[in-house]
Order: sequence, then structure tokens, then C-alpha cells
Amino acid sequence: MNLPLKEIRYNPLLWMLVFVPIVLVVEHAAPSAHTALFVLAVLAIVPLAALLSHATESVAERTGDAIGGLLNATLGNLTELTWRASESCPRVHRAGGRLYAALLLMATIALLAPAAVADLDLARGDVMAQKLSAGLAVLLICAYGLGLPFSLKTHKELFGSEDHGKAGGAGWPIGLAVGTLIAVTVLVALVSEIFVSSVQKAGETLGLSPAFVGFIIVALVCAAAEMAVAFSAARKNRLDMSVSIALGSASQIALFVAPVLVLLSYIVGPKPMDLQFWPGAVTMVMIATVTACFITNGGRSAWFIGALLLFIYAIFAMTLYMVPPGSHAPI
Repeated sequence: MNLPLKEIRYNPLLWMLVFVPIVLVVEHAAPSAHTALFVLAVLAIVPLAALLSHATESVAERTGDAIGGLLNATLGNLTELTWRASESCPRVHRAGGRLYAALLLMATIALLAPAAVADLDLARGDVMAQKLSAGLAVLLICAYGLGLPFSLKTHKELFGSEDHGKAGGAGWPIGLAVGTLIAVTVLVALVSEIFVSSVQKAGETLGLSPAFVGFIIVALVCAAAEMAVAFSAARKNRLDMSVSIALGSASQIALFVAPVLVLLSYIVGPKPMDLQFWPGAVTMVMIATVTACFITNGGRSAWFIGALLLFIYAIFAMTLYMVPPGSHAPI
């Protein structure tokens, strides 16, 4: 325990961990104080993200970037190769980018299918969309399941880091790192639950549309832990790990988490869930998937490419901000 405490003592950002018990207490004492809970939850998630970042990097130093990225994405979603720094354009393995882009493309196609069926027959469209969604959910889970042994076992040489094992000694012991990952993930899940339950009311108070709240604010805050690790890895030119977290998390949500929720809705939900989403959201997912395919296919990156990606995200955010409240469902 000395290593985490030392990290907290000398890292001012981690001093914000004091907001974790504060937000839990306020949520219990004043559950209707939505705006205050919204602000406190954001302040609590930021240091948890930083702590998760350090623990994930420690794990990745001993297991490799692919497994480290998968572990971080998996834990994040319970709530979502080192290259030489002297190179002007850091590289990323094309195989990893192509795999995730292919998975996301399949998921996007699956999201388009229920909407197409629902429009064919207005009388039975919803029932047909539900049945199709259940079948698609099984296919998506199978595709995600097959992708794991492909990237981690049968073709792991395409996804591994060349310098794996050379950076040892800088991080925490593997047991401490994994334990910290699990503990911080639980805290992130608790704080994220408070955040999600208060953000809608806080958004109304602040004059934000449900679309902007759902697609931008919730996505950014709830994925803060994963993004902190991805940014830290990218800053050190460990782009394989960064891509594994970013695209791996998205593909895991699209091909595993959402389909599992569809199947579970037949057991525990008030009514069956389907994969019929707002067409604008599906369009943005398709654009993001095609963009990811183009970026990763080249096998290199540069700061200007990153700036263009941020501009594309800004376009999405501005569009969603202008969507009037009540014009469609937020998801």
C-alpha cells in the first residue's frame, strides 16, 4: 500500500480523491441536489481516472499493451508497443486498427438493419425489430468472442508490442496494479452511477439538450478513466495501447455490452430492448468508424491528424448541441 499512498502524496491531482467520499455522502444525504451531485461526480472521476491510468500502465509493462488495453477497456466498460520517441510519426500496428474498424463496421451495419425492417411494416415494425435485434445480438457477441482469441492467441504476433518487457521496474508490482485497477473501477462505477442519475436534471438546469448530454457529457465523463490511460500512452508514443483502449472500448460496447443488454432485457427488463437507435446517432457512428479505418490503415500518426480528429468530434458536439430538446430520444 505504500506505493499508492506515495503516488497520492506527491501528485496534487490525486488530492482530489477527497471528492469521492464527499459525493457518496452528498448523494445519500441530498439525492435531489442534482446540480451539486453533477459537479462533485465530475471532480471525483478526474483523480480516479489518473489513478487508473498509472495502474493500467503498470499492468501493461508486464503483460503487453494489447492485454493492458483490453483490461482497461473491459474494466472501464463495467460502468467502456512502444515505439521510439525519436520518430517524427509514431507508428501503430495496422492489424489492430483494421480489426477494431472491421468490428465497428459490422456493429454499425447491425444497427442499421432494425431501422430498415421497422420502416417496412408500420403495423408489425416494432415486433420485427425486436426479433431481429435478438438475432443480431447473438451474432455480435459471437463476432466479439472470436476476435479475442484472434488478437490474443492465434495471431497475437500481429498485435504485440516490440519492446514488451524492456520497461520493467518503473511501475507497481502486478498484484498491486491489478488490485488497484479493480478497486478504482468499483469506485468509478459508483461515482458514474451518481453522475448519470443527476446529469439529466443538471442538464435541464444548465439549458443543455438531452442529445448533447447523452452523447457528449455522459460519454466524456464516464469514459474519463479510459481516456486518461489512452492519452498517457499516446504521449509516450505507445500508440498500440492507446488504440487498443480507444477502439477496443468502442467495439466492446457495440459488440458485447449492448447485445448482452438486449438479451438480458428479455429476462429482467420491463420489455424487450432492441437495437433501433436514432438515425443521426448511427450516422455518426458510421462516420467515426470510417474515419478510424482511414487513420489506422496508414500505420502512422502525427499531431495534425490528431487535430483533425478533434475537429471532427467538435462537429459532432456542435451538431448535437443545436438539436432542440424533445425532438428525439437521447440515445
